[in-house]
Amino acid sequence: MATAVETLDKLARRITISVPMSEVQAEVEKRLKVRAKNAKAPGFRPGKVPMKMVAAQYGYQVETEVLNDKVGNAFNSAANENNLRVAGYPRIEPKASADAPEGTIAFDATFEVYPEVKLGDLSQAEVERTITTVSDAEIDKTIGILRKQRVHYHVKGEHGAHGDGGPVQTAQNDDQVTIDFVGIIDGVEFPGGKADNYAFVLGEGRMLPEFEAATVGLKVDEAKTFPLSFPDDYHGKDVAGKTAEFTITLKKLEWAHLPELNEEFAKSLGVEDGDLTKMRADIKQNLEREVSGRAKAKTKDSVMDALVKVAELDVPKALVDQDVERLSEMTRQDMTQRGMDVKSIPFPPELFTTQAERRVRLGLILAEVVKSNNLQATSEQVKAQVEEFAQSYEDPKEVLKYYFGDRQRLAEVEALVLEENVVKYVLGLSKVTDKSVGFDELMANNQQAG
Repeated sequence: MATAVETLDKLARRITISVPMSEVQAEVEKRLKVRAKNAKAPGFRPGKVPMKMVAAQYGYQVETEVLNDKVGNAFNSAANENNLRVAGYPRIEPKASADAPEGTIAFDATFEVYPEVKLGDLSQAEVERTITTVSDAEIDKTIGILRKQRVHYHVKGEHGAHGDGGPVQTAQNDDQVTIDFVGIIDGVEFPGGKADNYAFVLGEGRMLPEFEAATVGLKVDEAKTFPLSFPDDYHGKDVAGKTAEFTITLKKLEWAHLPELNEEFAKSLGVEDGDLTKMRADIKQNLEREVSGRAKAKTKDSVMDALVKVAELDVPKALVDQDVERLSEMTRQDMTQRGMDVKSIPFPPELFTTQAERRVRLGLILAEVVKSNNLQATSEQVKAQVEEFAQSYEDPKEVLKYYFGDRQRLAEVEALVLEENVVKYVLGLSKVTDKSVGFDELMANNQQAG
């Protein structure tokens, strides 16, 4: 039996639940008899332990289980009877025996309900739609990156099938150098300040700028001494903010040979006949697919921002707390996979509260938009999305099997399609401004966001 629903706040509610003691005792006895069939105790055969001993051993545990079941069922019934959409889990607390009807145990269930979501006028919402094109310059740049990924090095001055590296026999940007170096601070070598046969490519930024600048122009076996000031925020705390004197000796100098832009190069990228025109077309198609996905993501962010601005709702704290726990656990797992020891690292809830509150708010808004406008993902849309994913893989059939063979993976695709349905719906109603974003800016923005 449940009392009337008390309103404590905008979303907070309370129900008092009474459970007859006779029902609890009857269920406890029933479950103890089941336990007794397999109960073990010294001096007794299994199943022959006296009920008093069974009750003494399992009585408290069984009574707790029965109460949890009874109260849970009573709460669910009360919520259904009152048409309550419970957000999160209720907090169950026993009432004083004096406040409970005779022959019963009473509990207070305090909980939150889902809010009413009021959507404003979407025709007044402002949304930016990201537009980015792929030109020949982007294709050329990508081909250049692909060539650099396949670079190999030859010793400068030694003639080979690809030449000798040219007339300049000193270290230059893009050359791979092998050096010995030693650093001292106040006349003393410091840990990590010495290495032999250390190789790196000039211009890639792996070394501090002063280090690279000192290496440029050296010949093999030539040495140079120079001062180097470590930044205040340098990762090596022992030398951060200090100035060291380094001596470097160039041991080996190699020039970079990029593969020729020919049939062999095209074949290495999967173009079977080595056709360079087809290679460029494939690269353009891949770039356009990547650009399309990133542009859609930025447009979706703008749509979500617009929905948050026009919607009015109170966010259940219980749902935010649940999402904080989920984000915290995801962060722990990610850091653990990266090899970090997270046992001693604190994870204060406030680190995730803002993100969790927005996620919950958006989830409630999206659910209302979908429900009010019948924007659920159709099976045809889900199939089309999976097929689109599959196009970028060598074996599309395996990708289809990967998604359609697992209900959880398919649910993730459904969620993605649902969001796209919402984006299209909002774009069709709101004030949309096309924003042209350069290729490099689009790629850089998404890398930072990730």
